[in-house]
Amino acid sequence: MQYLAIFIDFILHLHTHLNSLVAYMGNGSYFIFFLIIFSETGFLIFPFLPGDSLLLAVGYLASIGTLDMYILLPSLMLAAILGNTINYLTGRWLGPKVFHFPQSRWFNPGHLKKAQHFYELYGGLALVFARFIPIVRTFAPFVAGIAAMNWRRFQFFNGIGSLAWIAILIEVGYFLGHIPFVKHHLSLIVLGIILVSIALPIIGCAIQNRKNN
Repeated sequence: MQYLAIFIDFILHLHTHLNSLVAYMGNGSYFIFFLIIFSETGFLIFPFLPGDSLLLAVGYLASIGTLDMYILLPSLMLAAILGNTINYLTGRWLGPKVFHFPQSRWFNPGHLKKAQHFYELYGGLALVFARFIPIVRTFAPFVAGIAAMNWRRFQFFNGIGSLAWIAILIEVGYFLGHIPFVKHHLSLIVLGIILVSIALPIIGCAIQNRKNN
């Protein structure tokens, strides 16, 4: 519980921590942001890394002149595309047998099955929609690899989803950074956006299941 409380506090005050990071590392902080986005989307063991909240926070920092949008946007878009690509190739390599792997500290097969259900519902568009859904975005490209999705088709949806996710959330953070109310309540707004992004797919799946029944 103590570690969970620390993690939640870190997410809620992410902009403050990142501001300190930028002050300490300077331009090296862009590489850290690249690694976080790449790892969250590229490796199944890192679905807990901040994705949405990080993008909102760096967008906010760009709005106050701490970060450069012309570096953030292309570098993080590249990180998102490469991360999904690595995840897809891993899924192609491991194949369907991964569904039978036992749950461990680093791997939860339940998350994989949720992503599979999401992929079955939306097909290639799942790669676009999943970008805006925590945890699912980490597993969706892996499932596409397991399903042997066509390479060109995968990269098409991968590119659209990655560009949209990075651009929209960073721009939202940038825009909100110019609103005085947001500056004083940024933590609550970030929490609200995270909760909404988690709730929407749950509601959507529930509605779909109800229709099927």
